[in-house]
Amino acid sequence: MSDLPADLARPRYGAATLADVLPGVATALGVDVHREGLPADPLGLTAALHGAQRVAVLLVDGLGADLVRAHADLAPTLAALSSPVGDLEAPCPSTTPVSLVSLGTGLPPGSHGVLGFVTAVPGEERLLNHTRWNDDPDPLTWQARPTVFEQADAAGVAVTAVGPYAFAGSGLTNAAYRGADYAPVVSPGDLAAVTLQALAAVPRALVYAYTAELDLTGHVRGVDSASWRAQLAVVDRVVEQVVTGLPDDAVLLVTADHGMLDVPADTRLDLDEEPGMLDGVRLLAGEPRARYAHTQPGAQADVLARWQAVVGDRAWVVDRDEAIGSGVFGPVDDGLAARIGDVVALARGSWALTATRSEPGPSRLAAYHGSLTATELAIPLLAARGSALG
Repeated sequence: MSDLPADLARPRYGAATLADVLPGVATALGVDVHREGLPADPLGLTAALHGAQRVAVLLVDGLGADLVRAHADLAPTLAALSSPVGDLEAPCPSTTPVSLVSLGTGLPPGSHGVLGFVTAVPGEERLLNHTRWNDDPDPLTWQARPTVFEQADAAGVAVTAVGPYAFAGSGLTNAAYRGADYAPVVSPGDLAAVTLQALAAVPRALVYAYTAELDLTGHVRGVDSASWRAQLAVVDRVVEQVVTGLPDDAVLLVTADHGMLDVPADTRLDLDEEPGMLDGVRLLAGEPRARYAHTQPGAQADVLARWQAVVGDRAWVVDRDEAIGSGVFGPVDDGLAARIGDVVALARGSWALTATRSEPGPSRLAAYHGSLTATELAIPLLAARGSALG
């Protein structure tokens, strides 16, 4: 495998990543999970969840493990939860669509094919934003792998996904959560109540719940902001409500899809303003801390050399083959490789590769994620047990 810079890390797929959570939960509930050569329960959740007949997995978008530890005073409920296996790692890129599909399928990005926040649709000269995706491309073909939810449902476990009304029926929801009954909610309090209702409804249940507001607040205001800290307190209150209402034979697991970090104005390289940076680039994909450049025919070598020279040590800049060979995406299926850029740039330090003209909204954000620094990769796995489980 290719070497990464010392400050970036390769996710430990099949050992300690977000993709390893649901396979372990389903195994603990008696499901024979198939993961294409990966162990079913590398986290040892079968032992950690012993006796549980109902499990809720709450994913808090943007709740990096470093952020939890830094703000324990604002989140006493989270701080008091046990950590059965320590920190986990987000997949690559460390961004929401990639993480949610890795969670749902139990597979690395190179296997399920959702390989970025925005990726090229090969052969069509267009981009797909996975958060604005409906039915083009067809989610069943763009992400063709079976989900853990489907496997649990087939084994007789009642499976529910609780999330925002706006995401009901979306392409990302169908790619990540198919097999689960989708229960749309309108507020944090509604999420807590619906999660508990789904847990209590049947004797054996897997309930997944997702909340997005912490990540959105961080992006817009920054993680070092009063707004972000106030929203963390709201998240902690939701967790407290679920913990308080857990059925006696239930366990709550709290995790996240990635961490995030503030990016000041002096660590932003504007690709639209830097002379020559987009010469030979036909599609600019990814996001500011995880860039894909899809190049004009014959231009890959020139674009790679230019990006490496200009960007320098502000990012790890390599071609597609080296990025795949590094293992950061896990094994990449041949039919999915073209979704990755001809040139890949993963940010180092607090740098971001913005594009103020072509991406004015994203370029104005205060905080980002997507790369492979410890702050972006480290995510918590926290547990609370019902009273009968001790």
